[in-house]
Amino acid sequence: MQDFQEKISILMPAYNEAGHIGKNVLETQKSLEEIGVKNYEIIVIDDGSQDGTYEAALKVSKDGVVLAKKARKNHGKGRALRYGFRFATGDHVVFLDSDLDLHPRQIRLLLDIMRENDADIVVGSKRHAASVLQRYPKRRRIISYFYNLIVRILFASKISDTQTGLKLFKKKVLDDIFHRVLVKRFAFDVELLMVAHHLGYKIVDAPVVLDFNRPHRMGRVRVRDILRTWQDTLAVFYRLYWKKTYLKSRSRFSRNQEGAKE
Repeated sequence: MQDFQEKISILMPAYNEAGHIGKNVLETQKSLEEIGVKNYEIIVIDDGSQDGTYEAALKVSKDGVVLAKKARKNHGKGRALRYGFRFATGDHVVFLDSDLDLHPRQIRLLLDIMRENDADIVVGSKRHAASVLQRYPKRRRIISYFYNLIVRILFASKISDTQTGLKLFKKKVLDDIFHRVLVKRFAFDVELLMVAHHLGYKIVDAPVVLDFNRPHRMGRVRVRDILRTWQDTLAVFYRLYWKKTYLKSRSRFSRNQEGAKE
């Protein structure tokens, strides 16, 4: 396996993950070395945790290799990723959930798929024919299936899965798209990917191995979260096809968001 020469920025949003964030960062470092990614940085973004996640991340931080950043309040995964992206210096950017349900060794496959397909974005997909889902709750599987099906119909998209927490982007794509994103929480992935699709970026699915190791069967997803996700998804559809919001210039977005703090 040849080493991957370009620099990779790993964004790891974390909320109340103090018990294992340090171990998972070290596991990510080890995995990157094993798959031939030598030039990388890991950016842990504490999304307003209340359990010492930031302090635990600081203990394993290293200048230029592992950075720990903290948002003052919990605003959601989307806002945390956008905040962390400010500090990214890599040529490519990976979104990686900090619980490591999706092991970081899979990053190499996404890099290879991006290169082979000349893609701008590679999205880990639970619905890929080669994916392996271990201990994935049936109820969550059903909700995910129907949500992604309706997203594909609404947005005329071929992306089979928007919500899986492993994604790879060329940094220049996020430079163009991130300032357009408005959703902070669960429909953030849909907004980001549908805007990219709308702007003509090439998006390719990749198989994943998912080991669902969360203590509760449904993870942190509650009924009100599902309802809010639907509300935000419809808002994305309205902004994309009716208001044409995402075609605004960067300066107009900057004025709309001026004064917002992480």
